Amino acid sequence: MNLHINFRPIIHVIGLLLIALAVVMLIPLLAEEVIEGHANAFFEEGVVVSGVFGALLVLASRDNTEFSLDVKQAFLMTACCWIVLPVFAAIPLVGITGKSGASLSFTDAVFETVSGITTTGSTVISGLDGLHPGFLLWRSLLNWIGGIGIIVMAIVMLPFLRIGGMQLFRSESSDRSEKIVPKSAEMVKWIIWTYIGLTVACAIGYGIAGMSAFDAINHAMATLATGGFSTHDASFGAFGTAARWVAIVFMIAGGLPFILYIKLLRGRKRALRDDPQVRTFLMFLIVVSLLGAVVLSQDAGLEFGTALTEVAFSVVSIVTTTGFASSDYTAWGTGAVAAFFILTFVGGCAGSTSGAIKIYRFQVLWITLRHQLQRLTSPHRVIPLQYKGARMADDLPLSVLAFMAAFFASIAVVTTLLALMGVDFVTALSASATAITNVGPGLGPIVGPSGNFASLPDAAKWILSFAMLLGRLEIFTLLMLFDPHFWRD
Repeated sequence: MNLHINFRPIIHVIGLLLIALAVVMLIPLLAEEVIEGHANAFFEEGVVVSGVFGALLVLASRDNTEFSLDVKQAFLMTACCWIVLPVFAAIPLVGITGKSGASLSFTDAVFETVSGITTTGSTVISGLDGLHPGFLLWRSLLNWIGGIGIIVMAIVMLPFLRIGGMQLFRSESSDRSEKIVPKSAEMVKWIIWTYIGLTVACAIGYGIAGMSAFDAINHAMATLATGGFSTHDASFGAFGTAARWVAIVFMIAGGLPFILYIKLLRGRKRALRDDPQVRTFLMFLIVVSLLGAVVLSQDAGLEFGTALTEVAFSVVSIVTTTGFASSDYTAWGTGAVAAFFILTFVGGCAGSTSGAIKIYRFQVLWITLRHQLQRLTSPHRVIPLQYKGARMADDLPLSVLAFMAAFFASIAVVTTLLALMGVDFVTALSASATAITNVGPGLGPIVGPSGNFASLPDAAKWILSFAMLLGRLEIFTLLMLFDPHFWRD
């Protein structure tokens, strides 16, 4: 097997990202010193190791040629960055003993950071209320960093790689040649400032709703990233109704396409309203929340307003793949358990921070199914497939179908592997689904909304860590690396 991939630009980017990670680690380090009155040695170690290793990679890969990436390099760089960064991000968490006495092994620390940076929100940590503020802030920062990384990847990289139908959202700023060059720098700047602006607005909203400044900042970062890490074991059960409605608004904001926010800021006033993804996404949330509130108010005897708050929060949290919990919805009956398991697979819009199966993929599947039914009754009729008023590319339905097949096959494989380790079927299935969809909580007493992943075997945690990355990178970005043809010229 002959390797014809130039690894220099990939190594250079990884080095730069490790240096950036070291700089970000200074934030919880300084916060710990301000709040607790002393520096945290674990973060000091993380800053040094990440910074030095990153600098060595940058120096070793530096040359004077123009930076560019072809398709293979883009696949490899995307996968490597998302694999390497959580490992170094785990350094401050290894062996931590906070106020709660919590202690993490390397396996647990990597699981936590993979969950954070993929914005999954699954956790192995209990006693969050007693954990040092630096560690809580680091978890929220990982959510926030992962969220902005996902947006950039979805808007700039994935359309170029033609993964799972994402070619449908190739923006005007994306390079259309065989090289990926930094022509998208302006787009990335708009994304960053929009993301920061929404995060600040969310933090202000939480502050007005009664959260402390520390809680507001942490939850704002986790909300916009649709990551779901909280500073309390009770998650949003620790806050009142006003905070939950602020969360609902900004979880939805995180689940909308960020490219449309940019168009809106540039004067396209109808950008959000005219997008079929957005309309379907919002209508779905409204209908499901109202139906669920009616059923819950009747079954549990709750006032409709209270039921609507509980149902809307849980539905939006799951569909946007945030994973915040305000109550244990699995206690609402078997119907609710089935409904929320199905909702686990429904995600937000393309170009958002949410995971799972994006809304546009369901739309493409529906258009394809309708077209096939029409062909059965009129086999000689020519019916062009259209989306957003334009004709679909011929490869788009196949790309979406291939993604869906790989998506559910991945869940089946991970479920089987967990079951072979002695994990019960409900836990194995829901843990696999929630990892690949990047939702966070699963079903049952172990990984459900009121539990966590700490009691699972270490091997299961490594498999689920891989599953979280697999789902976050849209399946094929990682699977391509296992194809021998990828490595050949």
